Amino acid sequence: MRIGIDVTWLKPKKSGGVEFYFKNLMDGMLAHNDNNEYVLFLAKDNEEDLKKYFNDDRISFVVCNTYAFNVKQHLIWQNLWQYKVLNKNNIDFCFFPVYEMPLYKCKKIKCVTMIHDIQAFHYPEYFSKLENIWFKMGWKKVLKNADRVVTITNYTKEDIENNFKHKNNLEAIYVPVKADENEIEDFNSIKEKYNIEENKYYYTVCSMHKHKNLITLIKVMKEIKDRNLNIPDKFVISGVGGPNKENLLKEIKELGIEDNIIITPFVSDAEKNTLMKNSNIFLFPSIFEGFGIPPVEAMEIGTRVITTKCTSLPEVTQGMCNYVDDPYKIEDWINEIIKVQGQEKKKYNFEEYDKVKIARRYLDLFYEIMK
Repeated sequence: MRIGIDVTWLKPKKSGGVEFYFKNLMDGMLAHNDNNEYVLFLAKDNEEDLKKYFNDDRISFVVCNTYAFNVKQHLIWQNLWQYKVLNKNNIDFCFFPVYEMPLYKCKKIKCVTMIHDIQAFHYPEYFSKLENIWFKMGWKKVLKNADRVVTITNYTKEDIENNFKHKNNLEAIYVPVKADENEIEDFNSIKEKYNIEENKYYYTVCSMHKHKNLITLIKVMKEIKDRNLNIPDKFVISGVGGPNKENLLKEIKELGIEDNIIITPFVSDAEKNTLMKNSNIFLFPSIFEGFGIPPVEAMEIGTRVITTKCTSLPEVTQGMCNYVDDPYKIEDWINEIIKVQGQEKKKYNFEEYDKVKIARRYLDLFYEIMK
């Protein structure tokens, strides 16, 4: 089967979890010997980031006249030219790993696309009026035009079903997740870098978006310090940058806990894994996730995890970590942290998120549609 895959949307090191998802899924597909030919359609500004696939004979590349980082230009190109480019390259089936696809249907080409979550529907304040209009219109169009729309959890599937009209073309397939415990750094160098000790700090990977609820954990650290509790009082945070970092630093200073909070710059996977592995607990305070990759990775590495019972998080962690009842209640977090101190660390193996098994589900779906 000749499978076209649209990668013109990928912004290297900016697409976050979606980039992680795509590369893991691609690796999983290539692990299957299905005699498929994959044609990756790239943008001019993301070609370099996909070099790892250049030497695979099953993959060919088409660099399109568009730029992932130029959103307006890309949207115009996508709706005027993308189907023409696909037809020119004899593509009769195309996979769009994000919900972005042309707003009209091409009868010659079967399409599968993704809606990872409908965050803008729940948090419109994050986006401009124009962006909110575009998101809602885009979701409606793909639900109408795509042969199948894949979501990443049952929660997201139900969320879409409850808020948008659809034609029974939704299917939930989990994100491929596997933290590589061998991809780690020497903790001694990280220990000196951040002035931390093994098992004496908490860790999170979290942004400052409202739904990430990071500010609650900052207040938790203030309470731990003021009450002089016999538990770790240092907290390492990765994922905060730009103006948000300055706002967070200001809040930390006002609370008088500068010595208790360490905000890292961008961390590699190896450094992130090392910080997870050696932390006392991985804390994930989010109240909205389409999936929620970090707590799953932490559980795979063998770190104790505390998260919330919100949206998809109990589903993806399979009820096997620790949860606060009220994600905004400081006392709930402190009580759970104290309780977890008596638990042994344990590695979890989530077979459901194995990239080869996830890829098999996608390939079977593609074959079914092409029949």
